[in-house]
Amino acid sequence: MRRWSAPKVRVSGPSQTYAVTRVCRKYSVHAQQQRSLPNQHDEPTNPLHPPPNVHHSPSRPDPYKLLGPQLQHLRETLLNLLGSAHPGLSEIAKYYFLHPSKQLRPLLVLLFSQATNGLGGGWPLKQWAAECEGAGGRTEELDRPLTRADVLNDFNPNMPDHTASFQTSFSLRPPRPPRQPPLPPPAATSNDIPVLSSPLSLLPTQVRLAQIVEMIHVASLLHDDVIDKSPLRRGVPSAPAAFGNKLSVLAGDFLLGRTSAALSRLGDHEVVELIASVIANLVEGEILQLKSVHGEELGLKGAPSASQDYFNIYLQKTYMKTASLMAKGVRAAVVLGGCREGEVWKEVAYAYGRNLGIAFQLVDDILDCESGEAALGKPGGADLKLGLATGPALFAWEEHPEMGPLIKRKFAQEGDVELARDLVRRSSGVARTRNLAQRHAEKAREVLAMLPDSDAKGALEVLTERVVERTW
Repeated sequence: MRRWSAPKVRVSGPSQTYAVTRVCRKYSVHAQQQRSLPNQHDEPTNPLHPPPNVHHSPSRPDPYKLLGPQLQHLRETLLNLLGSAHPGLSEIAKYYFLHPSKQLRPLLVLLFSQATNGLGGGWPLKQWAAECEGAGGRTEELDRPLTRADVLNDFNPNMPDHTASFQTSFSLRPPRPPRQPPLPPPAATSNDIPVLSSPLSLLPTQVRLAQIVEMIHVASLLHDDVIDKSPLRRGVPSAPAAFGNKLSVLAGDFLLGRTSAALSRLGDHEVVELIASVIANLVEGEILQLKSVHGEELGLKGAPSASQDYFNIYLQKTYMKTASLMAKGVRAAVVLGGCREGEVWKEVAYAYGRNLGIAFQLVDDILDCESGEAALGKPGGADLKLGLATGPALFAWEEHPEMGPLIKRKFAQEGDVELARDLVRRSSGVARTRNLAQRHAEKAREVLAMLPDSDAKGALEVLTERVVERTW
């Protein structure tokens, strides 16, 4: 059976979205059928005119059951990255990892890796490189502690190569001879059709990326809990409550430093830039949240709708603080799987992660308005107390103009928080926020139609429902 290659498609603006969707949906159908139909002729098949689609009932497995062993392994090996010469710093850095969490972000990375591995033009080279690691007895290299002697010359408990006392002078050590890499496999021909790897596999670099994404998330939690003065996290005392603000900030910084070292090992400059931009987004989002959001300060004076301006800023902050890590994390996973410039798979991943991330945060903001401490594992109603206007309050502003002054003064006066809660209850703010979250979740689900059917794709579809319903 002759094989064809997907046309290279660049997504540079909304005007191209419809065309990309049509081509990729047709391509996805054709790719699935070519894996199941017998070879009846040697003539190449035109990808723009695939044979009639045969209906299959796609699998919709539980995401956490599908990748439960991988998530458990990820958690166990992740702790190898967190050693420090200061035992107190190690304890704080590991604090949130030792308490149960949804691990949603690493789960997304692993699922999208399985859903797209084999589709990118660079997959054969990526798979070959991973096989070479295994053949050389280095399958678990990425799971080892950070021990490279030419990088970490300072004392580290996870660094057995050199543990000399600081009281002695540091001796010069000759470098190790470089390892000669094997020759790469033959380049794929232009007639090769991308198919999912079988069995669905995960590259070591993708597993490490999932750990990196979780480390960045936990670092942001450490910093957020200091800024928000949160006493609880996941039902236990927060790191600032347990260890103090200074050590919590330093632990978050330490995690980001460990993340940078682990990120460099992945050996892909596009992935490094993607994940580095996530860290910048987190800071930018926090600045948006912290600053006094007045129309004059943001250059919005005279705008037709003050509430709409605030809502746009709110969604921008939501992307930077929450959705950016999901969107760029799954995009990076697809890049590590061999997706090349101009191929649509990483655009699918980014669109899914961005929409799912915004839906996730919108539902979080609803829960903050409606739920108590027991349900959240942290104090409820914290946003209004911190002076933050989220979706329910901003939608309520459109129905109750008296909400505007409360938002502009950040609920600072006595009775403002109680009045704001009452206005939210008497409005459709919660329902409209939930509808917006559902629309984003539906958009995330729609882009998955471009991918071939697989258990991983089905699990990603399930997550679009669970993020809104919160049925973990």
